[in-house]
Amino acid sequence: MTTNHTFAEHFAPQFQIPNPTQRQIHELKTWPACFAAANAGNKPFDVRENDRSFQVGDMLLLREFDPVSEQYTGQTITRWVSYLLQGGTFGIQPEWCVLGFSDLPPIPSGITDIRLW
Repeated sequence: MTTNHTFAEHFAPQFQIPNPTQRQIHELKTWPACFAAANAGNKPFDVRENDRSFQVGDMLLLREFDPVSEQYTGQTITRWVSYLLQGGTFGIQPEWCVLGFSDLPPIPSGITDIRLW
């Protein structure tokens, strides 16, 4: 038996954080190949040294940086940390982390209907 479901509006799952006022903004230097992949949506993560105490809900301002010219290109994209895998597990060095990206900002815990958010 096949059931077809239709939704009246686009459904986009979004992550929640307890207190959105405590999130940080991080400007991150991003090399062109990684920047292009993140911008296209093909790279929904980043591996970084966790020297900034990244947290779920933090905003990331990814700034494209050309390592050859050692100059920023002026291109930027914004992502939010939707998942954080701390180092010390799964072969990730202890001082490093994997950041999961979201295109959408987090919503506060307890909000279930985001149509008006």
